[in-house]
Amino acid sequence: MRSRPLSTAEAARAYFADDARSNHERMLAGDLYLSDDPTIAQRQADAVRAVAHFESAYREDPAGAQELLRDLLGSVGAEAFLRAPLYLDYGSNIHIGARTFVNNGLTAADVAEIRIGDDCQIGPHVQLLTPTHPIDPQQRLDKLEAAEPITIGDNVWLGGGVIVCPGVSIGRDSVVGAGSVVTRDVPAGVVAVGNPARVIRTI
Repeated sequence: MRSRPLSTAEAARAYFADDARSNHERMLAGDLYLSDDPTIAQRQADAVRAVAHFESAYREDPAGAQELLRDLLGSVGAEAFLRAPLYLDYGSNIHIGARTFVNNGLTAADVAEIRIGDDCQIGPHVQLLTPTHPIDPQQRLDKLEAAEPITIGDNVWLGGGVIVCPGVSIGRDSVVGAGSVVTRDVPAGVVAVGNPARVIRTI
């Protein structure tokens, strides 16, 4: 391994010399990318301002503030309700179904798409984490990263503090116990608990 990380310009030449796409385009495709991209920085800054606006409005009128989510998130179904505070990277990659309730403190690192179905119950301080980093130590030293989407089916209940890792899908009607870490797909109609989460029974 080299004794120093590559600069951003050196890393771009080393890894992407034959790839004409921007880092933002590579990010959206789910490929390795470097976060040093003006479009990425602008979208993140826009999200910070939009979240601050939502949280300020929520303190005065929680129900009325929900309308602001339609501009912040990729899509929001009818009668969905999110409590503040809310932590996210972009917002536009998050899609929330109808009548879904999201308790306070959701962290949705939406570098890749996050889809939450209809009628879900998302407990406090749940983390939905799409970003990944290379196992290869040199690539990690050179600040390469990527992301994998997360999908949560209809009528899923995620207990408080659940962590859902990149690339995971959770099937409809399933329940994930509080504090569980979901590292692989969970089928429909089961209860899963633990770290890593394991199916303990069907529903």
